[in-house]
Amino acid sequence: MTQNPLTHLFDAQRTAVKQSQTLTHDAVEAQKQSIEAFATVVDTSSSALERNADVTSGAIHAWLDAVEASLPEDAADVDELRALVDEGFENATEAQTETLETFQDAIEDSAEAYDEFADSYTDAVDSSFDAFLDAHEQAEANVTAVAENVEDAAEKFDAGA
Repeated sequence: MTQNPLTHLFDAQRTAVKQSQTLTHDAVEAQKQSIEAFATVVDTSSSALERNADVTSGAIHAWLDAVEASLPEDAADVDELRALVDEGFENATEAQTETLETFQDAIEDSAEAYDEFADSYTDAVDSSFDAFLDAHEQAEANVTAVAENVEDAAEKFDAGA
């Protein structure tokens, strides 16, 4: 008995379905990783913000030092100005840090929610693919049985002729 020519078709279909399942998992995993990467960027920006504030306030202090040095002694008191600069940078940095922390918390909550959704989604996808592949195997078995019956009938017909 020869192999059913539809076997190759069924094999190709199964391969395509399994590849689609793998691609679905890969896409979900890529999305998870992009959310994690975004959270890392936000976390890193917080420390960059603090470094930037330190560098900028340091530059302003250096400028004030230069101005103070260029003036006659006791001509101007820049200590108050230094204190205002420090207070302004401290307030701005604190506000920005709190905003970033709130944003970071929201991203982490979103990432957790997405992970739960993604796990449920991939479970549903896997169940659907498994059900399809089971039905596909049954269809193949039915087509193979019909093909064998037709082949047997044709052989009987040829033998009787």
